[in-house]
Amino acid sequence: MIPDEILATLTLRAGFNSAVVVAGTACLGVAAGVIGSFMLLRKRAMVSDALSHATLPGIALAFLIATALGMEGRSLPVLLAGALFSGVLGVLAIQAISRFTRLPEDAAIGAVLSVFFGVGVVLLSHIQTLATGNQAGLKTFILGQTAAMNRNEAMAIAGLALAALAACVLLFKEFRLLCFDPGFAAGQGWPTVRIDLTLMGLTTLVTVIGLQTVGLILIIALLIVPPAAARFWTEKLWAMLVIAAVLGGISGWLGASLSALVPRLPAGAVIVLVAGSLFLFSFLFAPARGVVATAWRQARLRLAYAEQAALTGLLHGRPPASGGMDTWLRVRGMVRDSALTARGRDAARSSERNRRLWERFLIHYPTLVPGRANWGIDPIDRVLPRDLVLELESLPEQLSP
Repeated sequence: MIPDEILATLTLRAGFNSAVVVAGTACLGVAAGVIGSFMLLRKRAMVSDALSHATLPGIALAFLIATALGMEGRSLPVLLAGALFSGVLGVLAIQAISRFTRLPEDAAIGAVLSVFFGVGVVLLSHIQTLATGNQAGLKTFILGQTAAMNRNEAMAIAGLALAALAACVLLFKEFRLLCFDPGFAAGQGWPTVRIDLTLMGLTTLVTVIGLQTVGLILIIALLIVPPAAARFWTEKLWAMLVIAAVLGGISGWLGASLSALVPRLPAGAVIVLVAGSLFLFSFLFAPARGVVATAWRQARLRLAYAEQAALTGLLHGRPPASGGMDTWLRVRGMVRDSALTARGRDAARSSERNRRLWERFLIHYPTLVPGRANWGIDPIDRVLPRDLVLELESLPEQLSP
């Protein structure tokens, strides 16, 4: 493996068949990222796991039936049709158990997942005893193997993935309301059951078309990991969908490229490892919710509180309790010879005014408190409207504690 070969594969210049396979897998990753985002927000992530495991008996049955009828048992459309049938059956079984029994949904998922997968393993063992033998290459559906795909299969996967993505775009408003306020949607007369089934159907479609590339065991990772990573970057739905699509596409692109370079390498495992690496990077360094950014914001907030307390104390003749804070205020030019400078006095008075106005606001307008404001630290003039700040300043001093 030489750098030129790696670069050619990554840039889709390693041959038409390789380019189509990589592009098709990337399209699958994009669709899985978007659809998985809605499933994650619906708290249905583990349904995808049960769905993927439920496809195994359908694959095995489709092979057995096709072989018995004299057809080509390894035909991808035949196998995917069987996977789709058993996947839908598994989803319906989960919903029926959850609806008509007292078992919670997680118990229903566990039961369906284990039973369907067990049936699939038994059928695969039976297939191995047949004259066709060696499970007819069906193991590629368990861990994924892009090297076994031809251009027609890759183009079909890409087309179906893009169709699922287009359906999500067209039904964005319906899916958004279903995820965030299904009760309101039902009260407004929206067909929430049909919308939910449509979302589950799209999840089933992505799961089925991803069997050959990612495998039925790991396809859930492509549906969950990119959306979970996207949550670290934003709190807006549209941005989350875009980021999840990008992360899913990158996972599919890099994973399929590496699998093409090393044909014996399971594509599903490589794709999941790439997605996991992107998740780890997001977990650590995403500016919205990443560990590093969160720790930095908390450290700055603690420093701001300590600085405000020290300045207010110096304004009233009390020295800082910490020598480190005294040094910090000296570095910032707010203290000289244990006394406030002009800049320090201005900052202390501004801080005291800010704290006083925040206290008045919390007393007189408790229902209007902004959820994201750091009370007493954030400048109140930047958070509240100017007319409200003027009203708070005009309140009598005795009304404030």
